[in-house]
Amino acid sequence: MAEERVLAINPGSTSTKIGVFTRAGAEWTATVRHGDEEVRRFAGQPMLARLGYRAGVIAEALGAAGYHEKNFAATVGRGGMLPPIPCGTYVVDEAMVEALQAARRGEHASNLGALLALAFAREAGVAAYTVDPVTVDEWQPVARLSGSPLIERRAIGHALNTKAVARRFAREQGTRYEDLRLVVAHLGSGITVSAHAGGQMIDNNILGEGPFGPDRSGALPALELIRLCFSGRFAQKELERRVFGEGGLFAYLGTRDLAEIEQRIAAGEAQARLVVEAMMAQIAKEAGAMATVLAGRVDALLLTGGMAYSARVVEGLRAALDWIAPIHVYPGEDELEALAAGVFRVLDGEEQPKHLREAMLAPAEEKPTRAPLRFGID
Repeated sequence: MAEERVLAINPGSTSTKIGVFTRAGAEWTATVRHGDEEVRRFAGQPMLARLGYRAGVIAEALGAAGYHEKNFAATVGRGGMLPPIPCGTYVVDEAMVEALQAARRGEHASNLGALLALAFAREAGVAAYTVDPVTVDEWQPVARLSGSPLIERRAIGHALNTKAVARRFAREQGTRYEDLRLVVAHLGSGITVSAHAGGQMIDNNILGEGPFGPDRSGALPALELIRLCFSGRFAQKELERRVFGEGGLFAYLGTRDLAEIEQRIAAGEAQARLVVEAMMAQIAKEAGAMATVLAGRVDALLLTGGMAYSARVVEGLRAALDWIAPIHVYPGEDELEALAAGVFRVLDGEEQPKHLREAMLAPAEEKPTRAPLRFGID
């Protein structure tokens, strides 16, 4: 029997990551960067406007590597802004396509993942999947209250890589993810700092919260933001773009490229140093906050994502946080591998694929169990 291959696609705000996987692991991977000029090309347009462009990028890369759509047993894309659902591997079906096209939960590059996977799956005549989308919901009840009944906190974050790294750490330690208490910081174009206990991601910062990053503003002073909204200076879409896409490092320094910024720091640019140090300080504060969710009983603090390649960022965070727990670094992300692994579990009969509509309508006893943590630690 010929070796089965799975095409995995992970669209981010500044890159498209592609991989072809067998059960033995990655056979081929590639990352296509989308520079500031390409990002500006689609400024102000819905995220789905990039679908054809991203599909062309993927097809070109696959062709250059000698792959054809018919090579694949299945395809899988990073999950997008779907309704809250349990962990698992989901079929990209009509209900999911409708939810992603409507984008009721917001615009995000991850909304493209399942749709791109479906486009290539149709060419191959196979099924398309997504695994552990960004709206995986394992929160404890106290995490949902924002401080105002007008606004509910809703689970969203980099669940796929975060949980993959947590499971990898557990394997390396010879224990189970379910038996560990972890703080995990995913440091990519978006930043998710999360608390884990009992095998669940029980709290994390969400969009509009937490540290600023390469192009996102993170949490902003609420009263000042309200005043800015009603100042007449910006239309809604423009202001949304300023805080999500043109915020953070980009807003202060004109680039999302941390390597370029570090070169500027090495050349003596004081403003570049200040901005990066401020970002690290905010990441450290968020990690400290998640440690309190675990009542300070933390087995390890894991750093992952693209910015974890930066010695400056890692050492700065280590200096600020190693009093909490031992720090382990996993540069980059395991998202492509985690996506493919979820599909192979389905192909091998180890896991039953889920469907969005049924998951959304599942009775309460079938939904993720909330870990009984603060405030009321077991």
